[in-house]
Amino acid sequence: MGPMKPVAWSWHAAFYDWQSGPFALATVVVLCVVAYWYLRADWRLAGRGRRWPARRTMSFMLGLVSIDFAIQSPVATFTASYFQAHVLQHLLLMVVAPPLLALGAPSTLFLQTSTRTRKTLWLRVLKSRGFALLTFPLTVFVMYFGIMFAFFLTSLINFAMLHMWVMDSFNVAFLLGATLYWWPLVGLDPIVHWRMGYGARMVSILIAGPPEVILGLAILSSSRPIASMYSLSSTKAGGGLLWVATEASALIGFIPVFLQWARADERAAKRIDQQATATYTAAQSIEAISFGADELPGDGPVPAVSPMAGKDDATWNAYWLMRTGSVPPSREWVPNSPAE
Repeated sequence: MGPMKPVAWSWHAAFYDWQSGPFALATVVVLCVVAYWYLRADWRLAGRGRRWPARRTMSFMLGLVSIDFAIQSPVATFTASYFQAHVLQHLLLMVVAPPLLALGAPSTLFLQTSTRTRKTLWLRVLKSRGFALLTFPLTVFVMYFGIMFAFFLTSLINFAMLHMWVMDSFNVAFLLGATLYWWPLVGLDPIVHWRMGYGARMVSILIAGPPEVILGLAILSSSRPIASMYSLSSTKAGGGLLWVATEASALIGFIPVFLQWARADERAAKRIDQQATATYTAAQSIEAISFGADELPGDGPVPAVSPMAGKDDATWNAYWLMRTGSVPPSREWVPNSPAE
């Protein structure tokens, strides 16, 4: 497969000149199959009386649409003539689609709606050594940044654009590397290997900004076209777009992580409140059992004879911890008052 035919800019081409080659059509088929599976799993979960968040479905669908725009839309068509379009395609595949797909939590949905056999197989994949190696931070760093630098700063981009099957392969590699990069940062799926706290996620997003900015500045300051089909002005414009867009993406990437962190803190605080309420309710129940509902002890003296006589150790300990803040050394000795 040779290079794409150059297309000059026009509003008609910007709206109607979509790709219809084998790779573009195959991509559409795959995306439709994935979208059908996701929506069917969502409906199946709803049929069981369990609500799948609509924001996850919307995010996942937008991720799939972003991939289609990158591969099939006029954005892909204009990559044969304008480096800006090539950068836009790159951003859609590496900065826009992967985090949107990750926010859709497809692995969690799969585990909640699949058969036991499929769940077991998928969990086996997630826990495997091969997957651990694939998701190792250094491996992900090379797949995300290493391939990108090698592609844009060498003659690889020119070779790939002259042989579209190579370019298609690179696009798949870009998407895969970006998916592995964004999944543990903003995703909601359980991560078996290399888990990161919310603080580490935000630091990782912050660290990822400078390399892409450096790449954009290197292209912007280039004294010759980045590939034979691009002009120098188009090269510089694409480098500037990459620089600005990656700066913005780093800031935007903070938003879902920060919101997830805030919601996690709220859930933790709610659990603590529920545990405290449950402990207080249990203590009140113990007193009610010991003294009778109408004879709950107040702040007066504690009976000399333990009302917990005959109770099990757990009930004994809970009662005296609630009454005095400590447990008597033995059942034969009890304090005369909470102050003792």
